[in-house]
Formats: sequence, structure tokens, C-alpha cells
Amino acid sequence: MSDPQAAFAETSADAGAIDPQRAAAFWPGLWRAFRKSRMGLFGLGLLIVLYFITIFADCLAPYGYDDETRDLQWAPPSPLHCSDPQSGRWCRPFVYPTRSYIDENFNVKQGQDTTHRCYLRFFVQGDEHLFLGFFKTRLHLFGVDPPPATVPGGDTYFARLYLMGSDISGRDVFSRICYGSRISMSIGIVGETISLIIGALIGGLSGYYLGTVDNILQRICEIIMLLPGFYLLLMLRFLFPADLSSVYVYFCITIILAFIGWPGLARIIRGMVLSIRGLDYIQAARAVGQNNFRIIVRHILPNTYGFLIVSVTMGIPGYILGESALSILGLGIAEPIPSWGNMLQQAMDITELDQHPWVLWPGLFIFLAVISFNLMGDGLRDALDPKRTKT
Repeated sequence: MSDPQAAFAETSADAGAIDPQRAAAFWPGLWRAFRKSRMGLFGLGLLIVLYFITIFADCLAPYGYDDETRDLQWAPPSPLHCSDPQSGRWCRPFVYPTRSYIDENFNVKQGQDTTHRCYLRFFVQGDEHLFLGFFKTRLHLFGVDPPPATVPGGDTYFARLYLMGSDISGRDVFSRICYGSRISMSIGIVGETISLIIGALIGGLSGYYLGTVDNILQRICEIIMLLPGFYLLLMLRFLFPADLSSVYVYFCITIILAFIGWPGLARIIRGMVLSIRGLDYIQAARAVGQNNFRIIVRHILPNTYGFLIVSVTMGIPGYILGESALSILGLGIAEPIPSWGNMLQQAMDITELDQHPWVLWPGLFIFLAVISFNLMGDGLRDALDPKRTKT
């Protein structure tokens, strides 16, 4: 016969674990509580749109991120016409092609040719790209008809749909924003995941073992927290060679930001573990002979999931802003690979900003991404608050 005391201890130990049935009931309950937050739902909706752009950037962007037309530098946003100027009736959306010509003073000029129309079309063939990173295709969501052929007089026609204007190299700002979202919207998730794993493990070990282990780990956290974050970021970035490719720069920035971000999370997890480790089911888990790692992973850390979920949503904006700050200073992602940060470099020139205000479009997307995560984090925090849930 089994020992009744051991059986009771094993039952008590399992009472503190999050079994599959309880975990399955946790998420529907969280969603029901989260739906009560209108601002949280608004933030979630914005994030769905932004990540939809991130995933399908190749198809949504009418042109490649490095597709440039030097004759159309700083072209303003293309006006999309939906009515016939003569009859005033509605018609298919179209744009007027841009005509490049040489005036009487031998200067290159551009102007719209209202005698021709380039109609907007959906699901058109364009530059070849990898759909979802695997399938080669030339299909793009929208585009315009090709321009008229060059006339004998030497005039050149361009038919480009610049929804948000073009930059100094004649590249489509909207297309580059779509491609740039892949870096700006993913660096936060990757970096926060790394920071979350390190912070949860360090905080869990520190709060559970205490003593020498706790002293060593907490001193390490305090040393990193005492360093000015942004200056440490600059210092560590300068340690890497200047000729690194954008892929390596991306991973370097992610690792640096994660290295800076985990100590604060670890200290909070430590405090939560200190309050949990003395509970009865933890003592029961020790009594039945479960090892310390299993107790930490199975019984203690799952009770911090609510805080971790909110922490992730609140921490991601810091990674987006960190990458943007480095790229603006020229230490992040380098051209021609776009990110929202390096696209804002052109806004540093007050003259360009005054004459071409559409260079601020990437800043708007950074703002939307940051505010969306904050709104969703506030909604999750309210949904996970037991006092608010009861009321």
C-alpha cells in the first residue's frame, strides 16, 4: 500500500501546477476580460494591421525597396484621380504619368502629362520576390499601367504610384515602409523573447536559492542596471566592425538590447518567486522528491505568467525605439536595407523636412507601433488584475 503522507504531499504539489485543463481555461477567461477594454482592442487591431503589412510586405509593396528612379527624386505623393475632369463623372482610379523634358535653358524639368492616363490595377505583375520567404512570384497587390513610350522629341514618361511620395533616390516611401516593418516590428519580439528567457531564469534561480547564488546574481543585475542604457548601447555597438552586413547588425542590435533589458525583469521575478517559494504546495513538491529545476519551471514560474505577458507587451516598444535611435544615428541597419529608423535619417535635415514633409511617414508608423503595444499592454494588465476582474 502507498504511504498516505506521500500521497497527500504529491496531491498538494500538483495543486500548485498549471495542468493542461487549467491552462486551457486560462486563455478564454483572459480574452473575455480583455474584450472589456476598448483601447486594448484598438491597440490589438492596429498590431494586426501592422503585422499583416510585415508578413505580406512583398505583395503589398508595389516596388522593391531598392527600386529607384533618379529622375523622380523627392516626388510628392501621387494624386489618385477618381473622376473624369471633363465630364465630372466617376471613373476607374488613375494617375497622370510624369513627363521628364529639357526646357529652353537646357534644364531637366518634370511635369504631369494630362493627355495620358495610367489606370490603377490590382494583382499586377512586377518585380520578382519571395512570397513568405519561400515562393518566387511577380504578383503585387496593386500597380498602374505602364507609361507611354518615349516620344521622338526626347521626352521621357514615368508612371509611378507614390502613395507616400519618394525619397532622395526616387524610391517609393510606402514600399520601403512595408519592407522596413520587417525589421522594426520583429526586433522587439525577438529581443523581448531573449530578455524574457534570461530574466525569468535568473530571477527564478535568484529568488528560489537565495544565499550566495542570490547575492551573485543580484550584484550582476545591479551592475548592468547602473550603467546608462543608451550609452552602453552605443559603446557595445562600436565594438563591432563598421562593415558588418545588415543581417549581422540586426542580430547584434537585438542581442545588445536584450542584454540591457533583462535585469529589471529578473528583479521583479525574484520578488514574485520569494513570495511563492514558501507556499504549501512548494513544500509538498520538495517532500515528494521533485528536483529544484522542476519545481521552478513547473510550479513557480507558471504563476508569473500574467506578469510576463504584460511585461512582454510593455517591453517591445523599447526595442523598436532603441533600433530606431541607433539607425537614425547611422549605427543601426544600413542602406539600402530599410528600417523605420534609418528612413528617418533624412528628417534630421530641417531643410528637407520643410520642403518634403512626407519624410516623416516612418515616424508615424513608429508612433503607431509603440502606442499599439502600450494600449494592448494596459488592456492585458487590467484583464489579469484579479480585483478588476471581480468588479
